[in-house]
Amino acid sequence: MNKNLRTKTIVILGLLAISIYGIFGLPHGISGTALKDALLQRINLGLDLKGGTHLVLQVMVDEAVGTATDSDVGAIQSDMQQNGISGVTVSKPDPNHPEVIQISGVSGDHISDVSGILNSRYSSNYDINAGVNGTWTLTMKPTAVTQIKQNALDKAIDVITTRVDSFGVKEPAIEPYQLGSYQILVELPGIDDLGRIKDVIQSTARLETHEVMGGPWPDKQTALQTIGGYLPPDAELLQSIPGASSEGSGSEWYELKRIPIWGGTDIRDAQPGHNPNTNEPEVDFYLTSAAGDKFAKFTSANIGKNMAIVLDNRVREVAVIKGEIRDQGNIAGGGITEQYAKDLSMLLRTGALPASIHFLQESTVGPSLGSDSIHQGVVASIAGMLAVMIFMLIYYRGAGINADLALFLNLVILLGFMGYSGATLTLPGIAGVILTIGMGVDSNVLIFERIREELRAGKSPAAAVDQGFSHALTTIIDTHVTTIVSAAILFIFGTGPVKGFAVTLTFGLIANFFTAVFVSRVIFDAHLSRKLHGEPISI
Repeated sequence: MNKNLRTKTIVILGLLAISIYGIFGLPHGISGTALKDALLQRINLGLDLKGGTHLVLQVMVDEAVGTATDSDVGAIQSDMQQNGISGVTVSKPDPNHPEVIQISGVSGDHISDVSGILNSRYSSNYDINAGVNGTWTLTMKPTAVTQIKQNALDKAIDVITTRVDSFGVKEPAIEPYQLGSYQILVELPGIDDLGRIKDVIQSTARLETHEVMGGPWPDKQTALQTIGGYLPPDAELLQSIPGASSEGSGSEWYELKRIPIWGGTDIRDAQPGHNPNTNEPEVDFYLTSAAGDKFAKFTSANIGKNMAIVLDNRVREVAVIKGEIRDQGNIAGGGITEQYAKDLSMLLRTGALPASIHFLQESTVGPSLGSDSIHQGVVASIAGMLAVMIFMLIYYRGAGINADLALFLNLVILLGFMGYSGATLTLPGIAGVILTIGMGVDSNVLIFERIREELRAGKSPAAAVDQGFSHALTTIIDTHVTTIVSAAILFIFGTGPVKGFAVTLTFGLIANFFTAVFVSRVIFDAHLSRKLHGEPISI
């Protein structure tokens, strides 16, 4: 008996030591400040406690659908050229329905050829309907549209996460928000520079080169009048930043080929640099080998023509092609600063967003408000714990000491869990800690009341303790499992603060089960081993 108790006591003390290390690690001193600093290094504070930025973003997923169909328009045009089918117009007739592609101008000799190409290569993603006079309408299937939209959301989360990581934010929350709405929740503890965060997050960083078909013109109206009031389906009008062309210093308009020569996904690397002649900041970018080969082929075949570098649908540079260009280039001028060059190169490295981002909600939580929340939460936890401990001492007398020791160990194990797992403590998480205190006492009450019933039935203290733990075990398991299942549902479907509550509650319940069933039993057994057979216990 004594050997068994000794082993169990060593297990409890070992777990206590491990938990304390999980909370504090190896603090640099034993002063209050040193212990506080060590605690904050091991346990991460959430947005509502540390302060920071809260954002809800809307991913404009229809743009991703439009980009996919733009790519297919280019692919269809290429298929027509490779098969010697000329005079075909491939376009997207309705801007409000980016999933629709229209093909027209097919001569009677090539109708069967075009039908064969479309059905063999595009029927998996499109419903293909043949019209009269050599026309076809391709409508992207709803399943393909949904898949593109979901992929755009997933890609946006990945890109934003990579960008946020560059700020060194600890434990950011970046996750889908409101199922089916294609929205993203972003919570960044410790970050209060909302302006820069928004600039970095919302920038699509879509860098492309386009063939220039016309321009520059001083305004959009003049541009439309010059080209006859009608923009061809394979073209687009884009505005430049001031000074994008050597022909003028203001903002101008250009007619560009809609399908880019290469796009943002073709960028292999990007780094901030300096112009060797003027020493002004610039961004140097490098293309993948496939994109470099494609770019070299285009530039060598179009010497003397203009091309435009487009960033986020604004023309940044227009230049004359003077020779073959392969796999590298730079972005310069336009008032580029050192910080902008660093941010832009980081954005290009992390990849372009698949669609633009709109901010639905934005707010910042100041660190002083977070400190107040921590203070009030700690005060509430301590007050609740002291009230419970005093009640247990008064109501259960000597056994109340047992419950109080188990309750204290429960809290230490819970915080140790959080320290080791890197979980984030939020204000709802503190509420989870307080709830755990209540549930810990609830387990002890079930056991103690059952022991009292056994004692009233005339059983010896040892038998009453044994029966009390045995009969209460099933009820304790039921209550803990059902609550953990509820916490799991909150974690799966909840947002950041709700997840914080679910995490602390789950860890607390696991710790509580151990302390109520194992630690309390060991304390009772140790107490009984020091009493004479049949001597009453205080409960």
